[in-house]
Amino acid sequence: MPSFGDLFTDLRGEDRTLRVSYHPDRGAVVLSLWNGTLCRGSFRMPADDVDQLLALLTAVRTAADGDDASGLGTAADESAAPVPQPSVERTGDISGTARRVAIPAPRVA
Repeated sequence: MPSFGDLFTDLRGEDRTLRVSYHPDRGAVVLSLWNGTLCRGSFRMPADDVDQLLALLTAVRTAADGDDASGLGTAADESAAPVPQPSVERTGDISGTARRVAIPAPRVA
């Protein structure tokens, strides 16, 4: 694990963790899901997207604290910056039946 990151445990336990690490050489934040010592999946987020993620997590915290039931960052504190809403581009029909295929075991670097 890089020297800049953190580890979070899953509410379900069973040795599930989320690792967050910053890789300045790649300009990326990596979020990876682990089960014990096996990496089950990872997501490389451009460092430029961290502010958008922070805005979402701040709205979640505000809603969890009971200050904002909508979770949209519209709490009574008017001095807070508005939370940007991400645009969603639908790129295809998602109404069909899911098709299950065998996925090869992930490789851990």
